Amino acid sequence: MVDAELSAALKRAGAVLIEGPRACGKTETALQVANSIVRIDREPGFIDLLGIDPQLALQGDVPRLFDEWQLAPRLWNIVRGEVDARRQKGQFILTGSMAPTSDAKRHTGAGRFARLKMRTMTLSETGHSTNETSFANLLAGNPPRSTDPGFSYRDLVTRVVVGGWPGFQDLDASQASLNLRDYLDTVAEVDLQEVDSVQRDPVRVRRLLSALARSTASEVTLATLAKDETSLSRDTVRDYLAALQRIFIIEDQPAWSTHLRSSATLRQEPKRHFVDPSLAVAALGASEDALLKDPRFTGQLFESLVVQQLRVFSQATSGTVSHARDSQGRELDAVVTLPDGSWSAFEIKLGNDPAVIDAAAAGLLKFADQVADNQPTSLTVVVSSGPSYRRVDGVNVVAIGTLGP
Repeated sequence: MVDAELSAALKRAGAVLIEGPRACGKTETALQVANSIVRIDREPGFIDLLGIDPQLALQGDVPRLFDEWQLAPRLWNIVRGEVDARRQKGQFILTGSMAPTSDAKRHTGAGRFARLKMRTMTLSETGHSTNETSFANLLAGNPPRSTDPGFSYRDLVTRVVVGGWPGFQDLDASQASLNLRDYLDTVAEVDLQEVDSVQRDPVRVRRLLSALARSTASEVTLATLAKDETSLSRDTVRDYLAALQRIFIIEDQPAWSTHLRSSATLRQEPKRHFVDPSLAVAALGASEDALLKDPRFTGQLFESLVVQQLRVFSQATSGTVSHARDSQGRELDAVVTLPDGSWSAFEIKLGNDPAVIDAAAAGLLKFADQVADNQPTSLTVVVSSGPSYRRVDGVNVVAIGTLGP
């Protein structure tokens, strides 16, 4: 999905930063368009060369790719200066598994760096969606129409356990889960120690990851997380969460900001998600069979999966994905807002029980009716199976196995 965004970014900026979690496919994506590459994690001499002769370090066919650039932080300003000097687009690509420091963010400069966020693959990209329902068409107000894609509950659970990691697509669920547990071990023991100068206890990191996993797709607060993991203070939880966000392991879903006609107020707490729900499964050591027998928790993971898909699809239109809950308990699982202010709302439900769909549709209509600003372009209930169609009340029903860009 990000390939087209990368090509467009190279045409409008001198350098492009691709950032996202380790192993999500950043390097392979960049290699599709790069004409030379420096793998900084495999070429330790490059960092020395950067200090001795920066111009020589930058030489190479363009676009020149610097993979894992965060291992050489001074590269940021050197590339920035070279972009200014060359005054040409599409010169450099930087890929990184860690967000730039606040200092780097302050010194980007308009037109120098374009930023692309890369996430794990959607069901559309892994070949597990029929793509019969276009996300762009939903946002344009067009009705969906497709038959049941045959995406079973077991199929869904398997995809949640394996995740959208490119390197794991040929593995079965148990193999992928073992790899993802190793991945989280590296996060706890190595990655969080390299984010900054702060040393973090790997045991406590693992406990926090487990607490986050149990609360995935919920508005769990810092206080609750600290209470759940009694060895951590609220300030320590805040620090650990910030570090996990910097290495793209977790990604909060912010609360929507809008005006309501009623006296109800919107809550401001974000929903917590792993960047891919498979990490929540791995953090708990859960198996495919365990999830099959626990539809309640699998429903949380399904919501997280759908939010991940919506984020990927929304990025191409510069859309944002938030959530809403008011003081009277009414909620929207996801709100996609476009730069022009138009918005579409989504409720996410495991299965396709008619009574559950009816209740979700009624909730969407009731919430939309109390929004004082512009009315939604579309209202959609995303389900895990069944046909996709528009109801007589105007609410769409979309099976996740049909959703595509």
